Amino acid sequence: MQICAVLLDIDGTLMTGNEPIPGADAAIRFLQDNKIPYRYISNGTRKSRKNVLKKLEILGVRVSIDEIYTPAMATIQYLRDANISACNLLVTNDLMEDFQKAGIIHDAYASSVVVGDAGDRFTYTSMNSAFRSLIQGGKLIALEKDRFWKDVDGLSLSAGPFVTALEFSTGCTPIVMGKPSPHFFLAAMKDWNIHTKQVLMIGDDIMTDVRGAQDAGLLGAITCTGKYRPDEIQKSNVRPDMIINSIETLPIILETY
Repeated sequence: MQICAVLLDIDGTLMTGNEPIPGADAAIRFLQDNKIPYRYISNGTRKSRKNVLKKLEILGVRVSIDEIYTPAMATIQYLRDANISACNLLVTNDLMEDFQKAGIIHDAYASSVVVGDAGDRFTYTSMNSAFRSLIQGGKLIALEKDRFWKDVDGLSLSAGPFVTALEFSTGCTPIVMGKPSPHFFLAAMKDWNIHTKQVLMIGDDIMTDVRGAQDAGLLGAITCTGKYRPDEIQKSNVRPDMIINSIETLPIILETY
């Protein structure tokens, strides 16, 4: 089938830290000029959606906030559907803004816990508070469960190790809202009316980006930038639909696929 739409990871695929990956701007302009539907879907959970938009503007292309889909957005919808308005939010102060705007308040004594990549807010005190919340019988909601990501100064821990610590200590099974949840991919493209096999997901994580997309019925491409490591593909037993050198080659792929 022809590729008719594209889902784009941000960190490691379009940017490294705040530096655009060469050719990322031209790839986005190609999508815009050819009216190919696309959306930025990121497992990054440190920044509010507003600040994700500001980061993407560094690419030097036109960006709309409606083109951005994040785990926080999926979580807010989940909490609304479950009639949960207060959680122990183990997230950055910046991301807290998205939840507060949606009417979800932080309560350190609430039984349900939302965990993102909280950065320096991961302390013994905050983790113990989350532990005490969960042993009341609440839900453990993980914005994402990535192991690590590529920051400007090197590979860095993501939310996954901390979610796993809470899972181990409480016996709770986390509800993962972001990638690799198939629901996350499908929700990001729900207004397109395009067959899943005509949607290409491009990312630098073989499990969350590629395997997650394939489990949702999409095509999954791994890019050899960001945190990509050849040995990770070999160990994963995941066969990507494509291996691309970088996002710079996207126009050629779409013209020839």
